[in-house]
Amino acid sequence: MTDPIFYIAPSHVKYRKAADVYPFLEAYIAKKENEIADIEQMVQRYEKRRQAEERAYQSMSSLRRLLSGKKPDHHLAVEYIHYVKKPLEKVRALRQDIEHARRILDSSSPSDVVPVNEEMIEV
Repeated sequence: MTDPIFYIAPSHVKYRKAADVYPFLEAYIAKKENEIADIEQMVQRYEKRRQAEERAYQSMSSLRRLLSGKKPDHHLAVEYIHYVKKPLEKVRALRQDIEHARRILDSSSPSDVVPVNEEMIEV
């Protein structure tokens, strides 16, 4: 009754022959590079919009600035985290995934057995 219950989580890593995985890895790398480009464009659009808002605020007369108000700094910090920091962390993770896939492509011969994620095979 007091015996511990062991739970072994299902492994997401499978082992396949490198020759079977090569075509999927190339598609996987292309897909991840497209995701990175999309995220970087989103970050650039946010930074451009943010700069335009700041320029517009600075170009206002002092009376209009007083009446219009400005977003509090903590709101800007939360926006920065949401629109810049978190997406760039995701970009770093995607680049690590791409690097892992490229290492598999470069360092393995077609007859080797390599570890791959389910995500790499589903592409």
